[in-house]
Amino acid sequence: MKTRILATAASIAAFIAVAGGMSASAADLEELKEQGFARIAIANEPPYTAVGADGKVSGAAPDVARVIFERLGVKEVVASISEYGAMIPGLQAGRHDAITAGLFMKPERCNAVAYSEPILCDAEAFAVKKGNPLKLTSYKDIADNTNAKIGAPGGGTEEKLALQAGVPRDRVIVVPDGQSGLKMLQDGRIDVYSLPVLSIHDLLDKAKDPNLEVVAPVVGAPVYCDGAAFRKQDVALRDAFDVELKKLKDSGEFAKLIEPYGFSAKAAMSTTRDKQCAAAQ
Repeated sequence: MKTRILATAASIAAFIAVAGGMSASAADLEELKEQGFARIAIANEPPYTAVGADGKVSGAAPDVARVIFERLGVKEVVASISEYGAMIPGLQAGRHDAITAGLFMKPERCNAVAYSEPILCDAEAFAVKKGNPLKLTSYKDIADNTNAKIGAPGGGTEEKLALQAGVPRDRVIVVPDGQSGLKMLQDGRIDVYSLPVLSIHDLLDKAKDPNLEVVAPVVGAPVYCDGAAFRKQDVALRDAFDVELKKLKDSGEFAKLIEPYGFSAKAAMSTTRDKQCAAAQ
């Protein structure tokens, strides 16, 4: 079941009109209900999130958010695409009411936002040329090979893991989206493109390029979980979101929402926000 959310021209126009008059003050559930929609920040990284040419938004994260907001009495979600590095600043500035985009729990993020309980969990993967000619199985391998260049989303987990492993800044190439990263790999402008396992498999399944392959999981890279992210002053809204999320998990509806995308409901239910944020320290 892949519920799709349609961001129509009318809804986008309404979003712009309302957003222009909203401040960065705390989002109140009653205000969101009266407004009729919640503004969510997403990426365009299937299967976490995806935006079609017709404006339809899908993916595991928006699907879960849409159902929960509906149950909270907020009829619609209006999505805007953002780079990962710009999501939290946009949230803090009041441009979004929540982030539902596979934004993994990391130390600085746990300190900056109020996460929901875990929703989507995944490991890291590499896309490389067939045969993995540089034998890259870890971020350290990339750091140790002075000729290896890695492509990663700007401000994302993969960029930070590469830099933390010692890959020089000039060999970490920021790419705007998965399709661009794959094209750079095919053209030889980078030697490896890094994303979570499910995202890499989705890209390569669609590309159908026999000259590429997947290395997964990346050696030494942790397994991460995301959650819906809210502003620190919006803990009441986050807590209301968590109540409905738990109901979804307990009823089995959560599994029906995310498992068609390849995610494990069991993995998300086996950990907690506190554990994920503590492990990230």
